Amino acid sequence: MIKTEKILHLKSSRGRKVRVVREHYLRERVPCYSALCQGDCDNEGKVLPGDLTHYVVPDVGIVLDFLEILEFRELQGIIFTQTACQAVQHNKGRRQYNRLRNLLKDARHDCVLFANEFQEYSYCPREKGESQEKWQTRCVYSAAVWYYNHLAGMKNIVMVTDDSDAVAQYSSLNSGVYVISMQEYLHNFWLDVRAALELYSSIAQALQEREGEVSEREYSEHLPHELLEAGIKSGRYLLGILNVNKHRAQQEATVTTQISSNKSADISGDVLVFGSKHRNRAVYGDSVVVELLPRGEWRGRATALTETQGEERSAEDPSSQTMPTGRVVGILQRNWRDYVVTFPTREAQSQSRNSQKILTVPWDHRIPKIRISTTQANALQDHRVVVRLDSWESTSLYPNGHSVRVLGRAGELETEIQTILIENCISVPPFSEAQLKEMPVVEVTARRDLRESHLVFSIDPAGCEDVDDTLSVRSLSGGRLELGVHIADVTHFVREGSLTDLEARARATTYYLADRRYDMLPAVLSANLCSLLGGVDRYAMSVLWELEADSLDVASVWFGRTVIRSSYQLHYELAQALLNGEEAQVPELNPLTPEERDHRLTQLTQALETLTHVARHLRAQRDRGGALELEGMEVRAQLDSEKNITALVPRQPLEVHETVAECMIYANHWVAYKIQEAFPHQALLRHHPPPRQEYFSQLQESARAHGFSIDTSSNKALALSLEQAVDPQDPEVNRLLRMMATQAMSQAMYFSTGALPADQHYHYGLALDRYTHFTSPIRRYADILVHRLLMKALEQEAGLGIATASNRELEETAQHINNKNRAAQRVQKLSTELFQCLFFRDRDPQTDPSCVSDAVIYGIRDNGVLVFIPQYGVKGPVYLRNREGQVVSAAADGGCEWSSGTVKRHSDHITTSSALGTTTLRLFHHITVRISVLSNRCHADSLLLQLIRNLPHESQSPAPGQSQPKVQLVQEVRRQAEEASQQKASLKGRLSREERQFCQSKQPNLYSLLEEIRELALMDMSQHGNRSQKDVSVEL
Repeated sequence: MIKTEKILHLKSSRGRKVRVVREHYLRERVPCYSALCQGDCDNEGKVLPGDLTHYVVPDVGIVLDFLEILEFRELQGIIFTQTACQAVQHNKGRRQYNRLRNLLKDARHDCVLFANEFQEYSYCPREKGESQEKWQTRCVYSAAVWYYNHLAGMKNIVMVTDDSDAVAQYSSLNSGVYVISMQEYLHNFWLDVRAALELYSSIAQALQEREGEVSEREYSEHLPHELLEAGIKSGRYLLGILNVNKHRAQQEATVTTQISSNKSADISGDVLVFGSKHRNRAVYGDSVVVELLPRGEWRGRATALTETQGEERSAEDPSSQTMPTGRVVGILQRNWRDYVVTFPTREAQSQSRNSQKILTVPWDHRIPKIRISTTQANALQDHRVVVRLDSWESTSLYPNGHSVRVLGRAGELETEIQTILIENCISVPPFSEAQLKEMPVVEVTARRDLRESHLVFSIDPAGCEDVDDTLSVRSLSGGRLELGVHIADVTHFVREGSLTDLEARARATTYYLADRRYDMLPAVLSANLCSLLGGVDRYAMSVLWELEADSLDVASVWFGRTVIRSSYQLHYELAQALLNGEEAQVPELNPLTPEERDHRLTQLTQALETLTHVARHLRAQRDRGGALELEGMEVRAQLDSEKNITALVPRQPLEVHETVAECMIYANHWVAYKIQEAFPHQALLRHHPPPRQEYFSQLQESARAHGFSIDTSSNKALALSLEQAVDPQDPEVNRLLRMMATQAMSQAMYFSTGALPADQHYHYGLALDRYTHFTSPIRRYADILVHRLLMKALEQEAGLGIATASNRELEETAQHINNKNRAAQRVQKLSTELFQCLFFRDRDPQTDPSCVSDAVIYGIRDNGVLVFIPQYGVKGPVYLRNREGQVVSAAADGGCEWSSGTVKRHSDHITTSSALGTTTLRLFHHITVRISVLSNRCHADSLLLQLIRNLPHESQSPAPGQSQPKVQLVQEVRRQAEEASQQKASLKGRLSREERQFCQSKQPNLYSLLEEIRELALMDMSQHGNRSQKDVSVEL
């Protein structure tokens, strides 16, 4: 080891330049992480393969400007130098640096980090008068030469730099070490990766355009980080996340302040930021610092309905109550992501014909227009394009960015689906060959065998193939009962740190869309090896309770790995029929003799009855604690013989749904206790914080208007109030009140027990003091983590040494899963809205009876009402005043027309007055609306609801066998999309392009088509997006 000195030029907190001299130690042995290593390096972790044609060492400038190209998995053998990584940290900030660190950690990417500045023979001290850029280039080149020599010339090394002087200086110094430009490298080695070439052209063009920009200042300069941090500490500034009102994106934004930065007693909620100037180049999602304006300049939110406005959770109607108002003075952290934009039409382009800069319109209303440098604007008209932001200078009205790839023509089904995924940061690449080849280890010992001793069965939706839970119940000697919950042992097949595990962690959940799903695990696991199918031996993680016969109190509980054989694979309707004593055919019993069949059927029915008795007791316990029952509606996919969707059938609530759900909740609850007892500060739990009382204002006001009183002081009081708020004449009233209660709820979140105090571990919705997710490891990564924690807890009890993730690491993973779960919820909601629009788009709203429906008023606004359409599960605004100032007036027969007049809003009703008379619409009244589609080439289409009668809709009953429009929606839209696709290209086999390319389930099949599609009414619930009724409660 050699000791030397390293001189750093840093800036102090006051902005002064400081020269710092630090000790620097050089070592001869530094890991090279190559399979061809000739020096016996200590290479732990990822290792570059030896069968590549070359290794590539990118220069500092390449890593700074073209990191997203280096992220392509096709580019292999990349060596990132310590010099380049430090440059990213100092020049690009924490977010970009973490992105590079995650890339290096990811086993799916073929790249490593070389600590060149600690290697004795590659280290280059900075020479006097040498610029930092020249020194960094020399360091990288020295590292490339070291690699070539270290590997004894067995591997060519390519150094990539866009510094032409460096290319000229170093390209001929050493044979075997090639120095070329990024463009030349891509064309010579990766010509078949067209996406990388196109992305390079886009980034290079954006960089070239940015160098020549000089103009007047449009925004105030952001304050230095040192001043921002000092201001936050003193209380002068507030720190928070910028949220933009999607209905008034140009004017209205709020900053949700962090409690730690808020030292003003007057500021208890959001801070309003009004206008783009006060927003000061902050983009939705950025971590910003705001300064409050003088109180005389404070204002309130707007309250009138806008186009496409639907349900939003809010505190009491923001009727323009004055609220703290401020301006953005700095940005601590940019949280930019990929954005989908649409290029304007040729007529809309204001730039000259020779200009390469085009203003594109983001699909997300909350994102400002993005300036793109391109020569393909004409070719990309009416196309959706993925772009990334590069910068937003104070001299520019709009941010600058570059295009990444083209998704397709706007309006096409696949383009819109991919847009929804990208806008929510969801990446679902095909499962790689390496992942699919990871074969599980066959284990035959250390499991409790339940195959002969227990009657095990599953209850799932009809046609279910990925069975992740089964149940058992039996009588024990002495009169006690044994209840068993058996969950697929996914962790046996998905080893921690494996490629499959890394991909599952990245996805975090299975994504359910209206017409497809993207699975967290490969089908070989989720639909076969892990699935607890009937009649085959399967590995499980089991929880067995021994219950007292009369009180059903727990006498003992056992956790562990088991091997089971499910005797019956029941679906909900069949199980309920058995409970009701109805005639039902159990397929597993058909081959038996009549006597044996009767005996086995009696045994199964008794088990179901006992299970139902236990579940009722468990539910009663939670009800006494204040468990909530919130409103939601489900429909399931009905399949034909070829597994194609023929209809969407509303799912009728059955007691067996609640029976299974209670058993799953019980298992989750006990496992939560077990893992927290073993790891008090490193257990993954799920908590549901009590909602903010101000979010109940709409619920309370609406109930009061109908003569009900809602007590929100506790979950128990709320549950009791909702149970009593029933209108015998109109069941929709209670349903809407429960939907409002759902809308007011905070989201349930995963957390590490060391991150929150014990009093915040409570689950408000389920009325449980401890809760986690254990019962669905096939589709939730959180359950996989909990399975591993449970096994480590059992190993710890057995005296075995165990190692767990730290509280910090577990909390980071928990936040990642929370983010992905929120994205999954948004994707499901947006895909449902997409199919609703596609369903109505080609229908004539004036003549098609499907476009006329009954609606219930659930909200009053300044210029209209918010309604819910039960037939389609749609929520949206109905305007009573248009842009011309005309208002809706109703005739004696209920028919409506537009005329000049006024609108007056009250707490529980709204009135319009005109020459035709006065019309009053009240909360919970039924009206008739016409549904049409409001098309938008740049954004998502939306439904337009128009009042045509102020009386309930008198619909005609469908003919026998004829489906309601609701059950035809997905089937009809998909049929039209498939017909259009067939007209464009001939069929290539039985698989669609998406199935071949992404290895994902597009067309319903035996594996994938077993999911229900929820109506939009359920989409706002934090527990939505799951595959069966039991998960509606369990997902909380």
